[in-house]
Order: sequence, then structure tokens, then C-alpha cells
Amino acid sequence: MGNCATGVAGLDEILAGGLAKGRLFLVEGSPGTGKTTLASQFLMAGAEQGEKVLYITLSETEEELRDGAASHGWTFPENFEVFELVPPESLLNDEQQQSLLYSSDLELGETTRRIFEVFERLQPARVVLDSLSEIRLLAQSSLRYRRQILALKHYFSHNDATVMMLDDLTADVMDKTVHSVAHAVIRLEELSPNYGPERRRMRVLKYRGRRYRGGYHDFVIDTGGIRVFPRLVSAEHRFEFKRETVPIENARLNDLLGGGFDRGASNLILGPAGTGKSLLALSFVASAVSRGEGAAMFIFDEELGLLFERSRGLGIDVQAMVDTGRLAIEQIDAAELTPGEFSERVRVCVETHGARTVVIDSLNGYQAAMPEEQALVLHMHELLQYLNRQGTTTFLTVAQHGLVGDMKAPVDVTYLADTVILLRYFEALGRVRRAISVVKKRTGVHEDTIREFMIDKEGITLGEPLTAFQGVLRGVPSLVSDEAGLLDVKRG
Repeated sequence: MGNCATGVAGLDEILAGGLAKGRLFLVEGSPGTGKTTLASQFLMAGAEQGEKVLYITLSETEEELRDGAASHGWTFPENFEVFELVPPESLLNDEQQQSLLYSSDLELGETTRRIFEVFERLQPARVVLDSLSEIRLLAQSSLRYRRQILALKHYFSHNDATVMMLDDLTADVMDKTVHSVAHAVIRLEELSPNYGPERRRMRVLKYRGRRYRGGYHDFVIDTGGIRVFPRLVSAEHRFEFKRETVPIENARLNDLLGGGFDRGASNLILGPAGTGKSLLALSFVASAVSRGEGAAMFIFDEELGLLFERSRGLGIDVQAMVDTGRLAIEQIDAAELTPGEFSERVRVCVETHGARTVVIDSLNGYQAAMPEEQALVLHMHELLQYLNRQGTTTFLTVAQHGLVGDMKAPVDVTYLADTVILLRYFEALGRVRRAISVVKKRTGVHEDTIREFMIDKEGITLGEPLTAFQGVLRGVPSLVSDEAGLLDVKRG
């Protein structure tokens, strides 16, 4: 029988190929969720393939539909027919309005007759009926409504038309009549967070005889129509690659890490604000680019201009790396971006631009885009699994609450990471210093030492193990030996 492409980016992937030809489909959602836009894209996709398509509107005028299309930059072609179905004038006179039952019976029959007439005249391959709320109100009872929908379904199916019916759920949200009649049901939802713009998501409630992608999928309505971001399923993305340890140029840091970073591993850089998490991750990106590999950075917390300026002071020219085409860097506004869209952007960088190193800075900013903490962990789990299976080395930064003493992370994702690098402040000889240690590495041995480190224009410098101190990781160290072995703080 074949499938009809929906014309909506990402939706065909969710539907496992599109909409089956010659079947009736239901798209439901409250007003403003994007039903008309989706339906218009569905018909435009058919019209572009040379099919005759028909939009039957009971709720909007033809002028409103065309104005809405123009806002997306669309112009309906000649084979895109809009039929504005308004009550005939004879049904609006006072005499027939005195009998509610008589006028509704007559109007329902007249409405159906006119739908059949325009279909017979045009013989379209795709039809949109907008919306079912008007037909439900005319039918007045659930039984008559069901019989009317069944009559429309059989009529269209005998003529091999693919039909999309829209329901704005304003008449009776508990009426599931069309759910049992339709071949598939797609629900659109709009969420209103406490801060930021509205967010939209969709879910396929049923699809007979097809293994569709279940669950919620984020989508946006931009100029040009709807874009859907299918929920990421890491098991669907497997890529053969050689698992190897890639050494880094800094000898002491390389030793601390047990030889370097592993391909397809996720690395968590954990520490309080200001300890150098972003710059440490950036130095790893610079190493990857110097090896000739592609890299991508997604920055949630810092203005890119400031990051570029700070990096230059440390001898890292981020702009030069971007200009070579090997580094893609994006400023992410958590309030404006859904988790699904963020996952899609990461996928594009990996699959299209060939990024082998990905930095997400930071998980705190990513959490701000999430409705709840549990969803954050699930989203991050799938994203990290996907990146690992693509052979991509991932760096996540997490800012812990507090500067010294007892510090807490906003969400515990340490179990997801293959390597955990811990950064700390400590006080020694009247100065605030920084310490680095590797507390976890799944794929091999690593140093169990705690070393002081500095980041300056000469790069990352690590000192000798801090054997003279006790309690550095707690942020409240005490000197237990005369030989501190500290770095020269006057350097640079």
C-alpha cells in the first residue's frame, strides 16, 4: 500500500515511515498546539509530489488559512484546494432555529453532502478535515457522531484517499469515539513552564500494525513549519570504532589519567565554581583539534565572547580552531531550548560534522532546560550512551554548590561517567590554591594522588602529589608535613 510522507521533519522517523496510504488519521490537541500547521505541511508534501490535495475547513476561513501559510513562507499551489465549509444561509433563518433537533439534523446532513460533493469533484489523494469539534456539536449524541465518522471513513477509504482529521478537544475531551475508528492517533501538547516560552511535545497514542517510536517527542513551530525531534534511543545508533586510549600532551596530567582518555568514554569534571572546569575541558578540545580531529562545544553558562577572550589569555585561540572548521561551538540558552532539540543538535555535530570530542558545559545549565531531575538523568543517560556508541569522547562539567567544605552536586550523574575528575580549592600558606585528582576510571588504572594544578598562558601545570596535606578533597586541608611541595604562585 505504501506510505505518505508527512512533510514534517522528524515525524516520519517517529511513525516508522510516514502515514499509510488510504487510511484515516486523527491529530488532536488543544487550540494553539500546531494542528493546522502540521496538516498544511502534510498537504503541501503531497502537492509537491503532484497529488491533488484538499483542505476542508469548518473552523477557519480560507483567508485565515492562507495568511497562516504566508507566515511560514508558503503559497498554496494550484493542486492545493481549500474548501471553506460554512453553514448554508437557509439553515440560519429564525424559523428553523426554533427547532434545535430539526436544524441540527438538517445541518449535519447538509454538511456531509457538501463534503462528498467537493470530494467527488476534485478526487484528491490527501484530505484534511478541520475540525471534528463542529461535527461533534452538530451530531449532538455520541452514537450519531460515531456513525457520522464511520460513514466518512468508509467513503474516503473506498476512494483510496489518505485523510487527516483534526480535533481541537473543545467539545468533549472525554469522547474517544474517533480513537477507535482512526488508523493512528497523534496528540499534540503545549506546556507552559514557570519561566521561558511555551514548549510543545507530541505522542503517538496508537498506530495499527506498526512499530512506531513511543513516548513524548519535543517539537517546535518555526518559520517554515513544524520540526519534530524524535526521542533519542541510543540502542539504534551503533558505530564500529577502535577502542583505544588517546594520550594528551601534558605528561603529568597524562600520568594522572592513567595514559589519557579512552575513545567512546564519558568524562565528568566535577568541582565548585571557578576551579577551572571549563578551561580544563577546553584544553582537551584544543588537543583533539591539534590531532586533526573534529570537536564540538555546547556552552550553557558563559557568553562566548568572554570565553574566547579568557582562552586567548591562556594561549588557546578558540576562534582559530573554529575558523579551521574542526571546532563547532554553540551558545545554548536553556530557557529557549528543549532537551529533544539539544540532543538533535549534538547528533548533527557528531553525524554530519564528524565531531570526535564533545563538551557539555555545564550540566547545571542543561538541568535548567529539564522539567524535573529524574528526566534529566534519563535524557543524559541516552545521550551519553549514544555518544559512547559513536566512539565520541565526551566531557561534562558539573558545578557543585559551595566553594569549600561540604559540597553538593545539583544532580548525581557520577555513575554515568566512565572517568570522574575532581577539582578542589584548598588553602596553603595564606593563598587559595587548586587541586586535581582522578577518583574514578572504569577502563584502567590511574594515579590515586592529589596534585596541585595551575592554568595559565603556559597551559596546565601539575605539581607533585600533595603528600604534606590531609583533607584536600574536603576543601579543609591541614598541613601534616613540613615539605608542602607547592607550585610557585609567582609564575607568569
